[in-house]
Amino acid sequence: MNGLLEFIGTNIEMIYILILAVFLGVEVIKHIPAVLHTPLMSGANALSGVVVVGAILVMLNSDPEDYFSLTLGFIAVVLGILNVVGGFAVTGRMLQMFKKKDK
Repeated sequence: MNGLLEFIGTNIEMIYILILAVFLGVEVIKHIPAVLHTPLMSGANALSGVVVVGAILVMLNSDPEDYFSLTLGFIAVVLGILNVVGGFAVTGRMLQMFKKKDK
């Protein structure tokens, strides 16, 4: 628990930036028209792929005894992979809506 408090104390500015980025991202996404969702989902999938690779690299270079960093890295990898898979599923379903139906 002491390590967590020390981590928060030394990185409080980064935590504030992360919270601000979350609120800003939610506000930006709420105001996007529906016709732009498919292209933006493709971009989000690419960014999530970069997040997954980055999280794996950070985990590989972290101290094996630092369970907090390894846990955060594992959670980042799992959530990034879920985002990529979900994004491709949603994009595929949206593209199916635009295909012409055979009669």
